[in-house]
Amino acid sequence: MTTPISRFPIPESIQDLPEDIRDAMLAVQEKAGFIPNVFLMLAHRPDEFRAFFAYHDALMERESDTLTKAEKEMIVVATSARNRCLYCVVAHGALVRIYSKDPLLADQVAVNHRVAGLSERHTTMIDFAMHCGL
Repeated sequence: MTTPISRFPIPESIQDLPEDIRDAMLAVQEKAGFIPNVFLMLAHRPDEFRAFFAYHDALMERESDTLTKAEKEMIVVATSARNRCLYCVVAHGALVRIYSKDPLLADQVAVNHRVAGLSERHTTMIDFAMHCGL
């Protein structure tokens, strides 16, 4: 007997989803090697799925003159740890490792960024995010 991944319905097949949602999931799968369960769970409410991806992309995917992808993900890891969301710490921690090419950085940020040996810029960046309640 298998344990369901969610109390929300998940699609039997992504082929049954609207084309734009299916394309988004396939793009994630191609990039990450799998489709995160949270995306499958969100798929049962297409409007919310689209809003989630639009918000994510507006924050995380757009080019920035001030923050790298690794820095954005470091903020997500630190705030996810603060909010005790292990799922997000693990998922975004993997991205920190990929973008920063540092196998320990995500764990150090998740445990305590203040003693992680970060640069002054990174410590200030995460302190600011924590202070703002991100």
